[in-house]
Amino acid sequence: MPELPEVETVRRGLETLIIGRVIRSVGVLDSPKSFPNAQGDVEEFMIHAEIRAVRRRAKVLLIDLATGYTLVIHLKMTGQLVYRGDQVFGAGHPNDSLIGELPDRSTRVMIEFTDNSWLYFNDQRKFGWVKLIPTIEVPNIDFMKKVGPEPLDADFTPEQFIMRFARRKNTNIKAALLDQTVVAGVGNIYADESLWGARISPKRKVSDVTHGEFTVLYHELRDVMNLAIEKGGSTDKNYVNAEGKRGSYMDFARVFRREGLACPRCGTTIEKIKWAGRGTHICPNCQK
Repeated sequence: MPELPEVETVRRGLETLIIGRVIRSVGVLDSPKSFPNAQGDVEEFMIHAEIRAVRRRAKVLLIDLATGYTLVIHLKMTGQLVYRGDQVFGAGHPNDSLIGELPDRSTRVMIEFTDNSWLYFNDQRKFGWVKLIPTIEVPNIDFMKKVGPEPLDADFTPEQFIMRFARRKNTNIKAALLDQTVVAGVGNIYADESLWGARISPKRKVSDVTHGEFTVLYHELRDVMNLAIEKGGSTDKNYVNAEGKRGSYMDFARVFRREGLACPRCGTTIEKIKWAGRGTHICPNCQK
């Protein structure tokens, strides 16, 4: 599943292409679960609507319409967004649907714009979705009410970061980092990378992590996420960036998927263990 940097890369790519375009038609193929919206709402609030903004909250994309409604999009594991018009854009699960003729058998939703360009939502495994919701109601979605703050927001301080973990003091630090109600958008790649950067074992309880260590972890998390956005996301097997190319962050990874290689800090062999229900990459010397 794409993490915050990957979804932010998608958002930035879409923002340059679809803002100001007007929807002419909407087609839904095969899977009503992918587009669980009443036809009357689609006709009243989507058709002839202008795209006003493309936003992101955690791992969710938000496309605001001039009608006061928002398309809330979750790519899940195999979702794609593909734009075809005066430019070609593809982002999401890296298969031939990004570059092949569309619609194809993975296409779930087709949005046609009045300038004859198209935005396709493809999803092989049908876990993703596109929901049409009044913009004013988006903050009241269960997910939005529960999700934690954005770790890259300018006004998100180290002190606020530390306070978010207070109610998870008996949880191991990696599980707490992955908890979307603590901090938004952190997944497996950037949890491993930031914990390595802060020299914190993923097995340690939150209550055992010092204030100073949390401050280092805060900066490490922000640094690796900002670098990942700069590099267009990771090359994790379910993601390509906003130009349909694989992101290059993994060329800069220090520990994730480097098991058997030398730690770039101390030279100890990096190990992969099972922790917090996920494959976890550590340096057993740096992260005792």
